[in-house]
Amino acid sequence: MNEKDYSPYSAAVIGAGPAGLYAARELANAGLQVALINRDIKAGGLAEYGIYPNKYKMKDGLRRQTRNILTEPNIQYFGNLKVRQDGPLSLEQLQAMGFDAVVVAVGAQGTKQLGLPGEDLPGVYHAKDLVYHYNRLPPFGRQQFPVGQRVVCVGVGNVMLDIAHWLVRELQVDEVVAVARRSPADVKFTKKEMEAVVHNLDQAALDAEIERTRSVMLAAGQDSQAARAFILSALAGAEEKISDTRFRFHFLASPHQILSDEQGRVRALQVEETRLELQADGRTKAVDLGSYQEIPCDTVIFCIGDRVNPELGLPLDKWGDFAKEPAPRFPVDEKSYEAAGLDGVFLTGWAREASTGLVGTARKDGTNAAQAVLASLQGKPARGGQPLATLAAAAASQTEPVVSKADLLRLEAAEAAIATEQGLPDFKFDNNEEMLGVIGKLLAEQP
Repeated sequence: MNEKDYSPYSAAVIGAGPAGLYAARELANAGLQVALINRDIKAGGLAEYGIYPNKYKMKDGLRRQTRNILTEPNIQYFGNLKVRQDGPLSLEQLQAMGFDAVVVAVGAQGTKQLGLPGEDLPGVYHAKDLVYHYNRLPPFGRQQFPVGQRVVCVGVGNVMLDIAHWLVRELQVDEVVAVARRSPADVKFTKKEMEAVVHNLDQAALDAEIERTRSVMLAAGQDSQAARAFILSALAGAEEKISDTRFRFHFLASPHQILSDEQGRVRALQVEETRLELQADGRTKAVDLGSYQEIPCDTVIFCIGDRVNPELGLPLDKWGDFAKEPAPRFPVDEKSYEAAGLDGVFLTGWAREASTGLVGTARKDGTNAAQAVLASLQGKPARGGQPLATLAAAAASQTEPVVSKADLLRLEAAEAAIATEQGLPDFKFDNNEEMLGVIGKLLAEQP
């Protein structure tokens, strides 16, 4: 397939997280001219702003990969440039510029709402906003998120454990309770992520939960002791305990409403008790029972995943995700990478399917999306024109400065110098104004 001369073709990739970066690299390596457009100043997406801050080795490795991709001569970077239906740059405008394909790799930029009573109370947060906050993504890095001493996290995946890590080891709150609709056998986190907080786990409370849910699990064909063993398997590689935070689970409980006190502050999460129903495919379904109880708390954090941003203007399916072409013309691994009803527009990463949170999965998906693009160009003549030059001219007319590859290298060098000067393992600015100021200063100092 790739013996075709793709040098007359061009593509715009929207989003510079792992999926977008690797889609851009695959297309550039095939010979296309690629515009990599990113709403943030820095490339990397969740590889830069979603991984726990103290995972320095992992972050350094991912940053090196990002730098290597951005050195590709066929990739032109446009950072600090938003694409949305109402401007400053729209999907339709990109297509009109003459790009032969557009790859949407914007990730999940919106937060998932459950629509619960009390969800808009002060002290109720969504995990993504807090992850962005402690990872210093503008503008979240400077926003205030007051957290109390008794916190309920809704969800039992790796995102919950990242939040618990922050609550237990950084904020050192009194109590963290992880609430799950299903049983101990249905947790979605990995042993590795549990290692940061397992020494704070109240094992007596865990045993009580195992016993309380045992009969329900048995009826659904689940092994309660195997579930307990998995949760505690993190003890072998556990990090040292540094706080007295009590961490515990509350299973078979579905969030029903958030209750407030007379001052309008969070006082409890009301949950509805559930049971498990075994499905024909072997999976379990949580069924609400109509009985309720309260979990006292002063902060509620939803760790339940995110949703796509409809402002991009792509068609949505019945679940509120970007709609994929159900009968794709250019499938890869029997999967559709084509946006429904939009010729030449492709989806990848979280924009195509809810993320597993693994960089490697996003990387593979980006590469696959690029292969779908290349297949679509096989029998299609190049549109011609100068779409990258047209985009550069449009970017130059924006109110906000648009950041180039060279600008990123200058910014990275400046942050590394500050980290060295202050004796820190890592340093990054938490607002666009400072980043743009540093870039401008360094540009002005050039001979």
